[in-house]
Parts: sequence; structure tokens; C-alpha cells
Amino acid sequence: MKILVTGGLGFIGSHTVVELQNKGFEVVIIDDCSNADENVLGGIERITGEKPIFEKMDLKDKEKVECFFQNNPDVEGVIHFAASKAVGESVEKPLLYYENNIGSLVYILKELNKKNKASFIFSSSCTVYGQADKMPITENAPVKEAESPYGNTKQMGEEIIRDTCKVSPSLNAIALRYFNPMGAHPSTEIGELPIGVPQNLVPFITQTGVGLREELSVFGDDYPTKDGTCIRDYIYVVDLAKAHVVALERLLAGKNSENYEVFNVGTGKGSSVLEVINSFEKVSGKKLKYKIVDRRPGDITSAYADTTRANEVLGWKSQYSLDEAMKSAWDWEQKIRS
Repeated sequence: MKILVTGGLGFIGSHTVVELQNKGFEVVIIDDCSNADENVLGGIERITGEKPIFEKMDLKDKEKVECFFQNNPDVEGVIHFAASKAVGESVEKPLLYYENNIGSLVYILKELNKKNKASFIFSSSCTVYGQADKMPITENAPVKEAESPYGNTKQMGEEIIRDTCKVSPSLNAIALRYFNPMGAHPSTEIGELPIGVPQNLVPFITQTGVGLREELSVFGDDYPTKDGTCIRDYIYVVDLAKAHVVALERLLAGKNSENYEVFNVGTGKGSSVLEVINSFEKVSGKKLKYKIVDRRPGDITSAYADTTRANEVLGWKSQYSLDEAMKSAWDWEQKIRS
């Protein structure tokens, strides 16, 4: 069974390709390599023994998207990761984000609409909840006004898919709202490869630990939390990748209760910034150099998932602890710097 993975050379995409191939799916990757490295294909092949089909393509090119689906009529499912994702950059370049994240989604959905049956998994985000009124966050929590154009593209993306599913009985879709992915494959063949200064906490920690960054800035220690630092739900990237496969299999088997469903994907446990730093120091045996600085605009106090629906309805549960995920991130960092 052939599955298209857009953005399949990226951090979460590449780990999902591995899990799909391990389950026997034939995978086609589309990536424009604007935020990914073609060498990731080699890492995937070394893990699975199979090199996925790869097409370098810009999904903003409507004619190329049409041509791909004409040439690959046997694609039965799409997992859509391809999107620009830096919150700060989206504030500075909103039109770039709307064109890239919304345009590519619309073009893919138009092609899937032409099929007799199609399954679609959308890479969404817990950013759609903003600062939720209570923890943990359930799928029924209200979607708040987005804090950034990036967050808004995830909200709009979900709305576009939902509206399309209402009038397209042949299309079945699941939106997975991620919390904070981290770590690397245990083989250390693939992992997170941020270009430039990392936007996420964990790669900034590991880069500081290995000496690439002078020190880590902790943005605020006066939040109403147990140690004053922000709390997030950190999920191991392999656990997250497996959630995509489970969601896809649910649609392919016709087990979905509606043709558009939403699931939170997290651990259900919140960890503060200082707890994440402590985890790094524990697994690495190194003291991390960091300093407390002023709060960062737009940061919310706390966000962690209620995973009941994913556990009971989707039949998926995270397996790895924060320390295990951090150890994989540290192993990966040391390997790529050696």
C-alpha cells in the first residue's frame, strides 16, 4: 500500500517514514529540502533496509502536485507534515506562512477529492488551544485566537479539512494535535537537525551541552508553577511517529466513527523547563550552563495533554519517559558533532 509523506525528510516526518516502512507500507516522500537534508534518506535506509521513493518538489506548485497524483494513482493515504513552523519567523513573514502552509494543503486536498477513497493525516499542534483554561487539555477545550500566523495556519488547516470532509464522503481525515516532540531514533541514524539557532528547548539544551552554544536562556522563573518556569508536555518523537501509523491504520480499516477526527498526542504529563534541564544533567552527567532572563512575549504558562481519547479511542499510548527521550537526543547530538 503506497503512502505519501509530505515533509518526510523533516524531524517528525523521517521518524514516521521509518515506522511506516517497518509496518510494510510503501512510502513516497515529497520534500523541498528548504528545512531538511537529503542525507536523511540514507539514515532511513540504514534503519529499515529500504530507501523510500523521494521526489524533491515544492508543494506550492499546483501543477506539480496535480502531476504527482496523476502519476501515482495508487497513493491510498497522505500524511501531511510539510509546513513552515518557526513561530517568530511567521510573525515577521506572515504571507510566506499562509502561502506555504495553506496553499500546499489546499492543493493536496483537491487531488484527494478526485479519488474514490482517501485517508489523510494532518500534522496539527497544541498551539490551537492557546493558554487553555484548565489542565490537562482535552480535545473539547476551546480553540483560542492564535498567538502567531504559524498557529493560525494550524487552526485554518483544521477548519479547511473539516469543511472539506463535510462535503467529501470519500475523504477520511484525522488531525493530530502534537505537544512538544523531542529526541532521536535509538539507532542515532536520524534525529532533529535544526537549521541555525534552534527554536525548540531540547536541541538548544543539547547544543549547549556539547559546547556549540555558550549558554541556555530560561525565559522567566516567575510563572505560577512549582519552580516558576513554563510547563510543557514533551513527547518522544518515535512515540509520536507511531501515533501517525496507528491513526492511518484506523482510517484505512474504516474504524473511524466520523470522517474527520481530532486527537491530542502527548504524554499527559507536564514538565517544567528546569525539570527538562535536570533530565539532561542526569542522563549526560554534565552540568548545563544556563541563566534566567525575562519572560518571552507570547509564551503561555502551561500546556499538557489529556491523552484519554488517544489512549482509548485511537488505541495509542506514549511509552518512553522524559529521561529516555532526553538520552536519545543527547546520543544524537554527540554523534553529529563527532
